[in-house]
Amino acid sequence: MEIRPIHTEADYQAALHDVSAYFDHEPDTGTPDGDRFDVLLTLIEAYEARNFPIGLPDPVEAIKFRMEQGGLTPKDLVPAIGRLNRVYEILARKRPLTINMIWRLHEKFGIPAESLIRPSKLSAVV
Repeated sequence: MEIRPIHTEADYQAALHDVSAYFDHEPDTGTPDGDRFDVLLTLIEAYEARNFPIGLPDPVEAIKFRMEQGGLTPKDLVPAIGRLNRVYEILARKRPLTINMIWRLHEKFGIPAESLIRPSKLSAVV
């Protein structure tokens, strides 16, 4: 079967169908089937990146994800954010991150700065 660029939703669905056959028995690299598999995956990834872009996460969600990933507790964030009550305010979206907090979270926990500098959706203060 001929490999073509993916321009439409129908092309995308056809490529997904074609590549799905390889997932049960992934072909060896360097074989004709392996090359076809690699090319189809590349085309699918390019189409998805163009048509279904994934934006950066909200800063609080990025922090929570890193906490979950590393088994961190709010107390572990104190060196980067400040007192424990301040950590809870950040996690509850009651207070925005400062530049210093962003820098320390990035440095200490490896959270991408691009995710942390994005405006967070602060909850309404009652």
